[in-house]
Amino acid sequence: MQRRSFLALGFTWWPFHHPYVTLSGVPFHVLRYRHSNRRYLFIHGNEETARQLLTNWMYTHPGIAYLVTGKTRNVEIMGARLDPNRMFSRVGAEANLRKLNPSWSAEKIGPVLDYLDKHREELLKHLTPPPGGVTIALHNNNEGYNVNEEVADSDRISIKQPDKPHEFFLCTHPADFAIIAKSPYNVVLQNEKPRADDGSLSRLAAVRGFRYVNLETTLGQFEEQMARLQWIHTHIS
Repeated sequence: MQRRSFLALGFTWWPFHHPYVTLSGVPFHVLRYRHSNRRYLFIHGNEETARQLLTNWMYTHPGIAYLVTGKTRNVEIMGARLDPNRMFSRVGAEANLRKLNPSWSAEKIGPVLDYLDKHREELLKHLTPPPGGVTIALHNNNEGYNVNEEVADSDRISIKQPDKPHEFFLCTHPADFAIIAKSPYNVVLQNEKPRADDGSLSRLAAVRGFRYVNLETTLGQFEEQMARLQWIHTHIS
């Protein structure tokens, strides 16, 4: 289905309720369609292509999607700026809080970390897939971040499109990697190799052992991202 068809559908039919929920201090728009063990995540508010794609995807594809409601990359927690994809561990959150709030003392950052620790498991109850399920996160980049930056931290790699390094999958389950490696797309596996704790959901998924797939494409490449999402929807159960 092309982008125009998706958008036209969005104006004519909304098959589910769409409540809002605040998790770990971050507001999310929750989209549900039928019953499924798939979970979807959109976590950086400025990555508009991914937001638009996931919103329209949920009209016709079963699962539960969590979309951050803000329009900026970072969120505000107790007055502090934080990259929401760095709040999945205390170590990662602290490093990011210090980076984004350089004038804040340790005494001021401490209560923010304690708040995140208190509410993190509630957030993860929503984002962790049920048994046999998978969490799929959609991200966009501005042609800076690319798959080559993940190679050193990866257990296995499959680069089918070296001319498109900004478009790739990152997964945490070997069976998912084996399937995606047969696709025409770039993919890396990160599940065993020691890596610095950056507070990302992919890092936590690898540690806890649940299935996680990150789909990364260049901002504005709606059709590229949609084609890849459709591929894994068809090939990964």
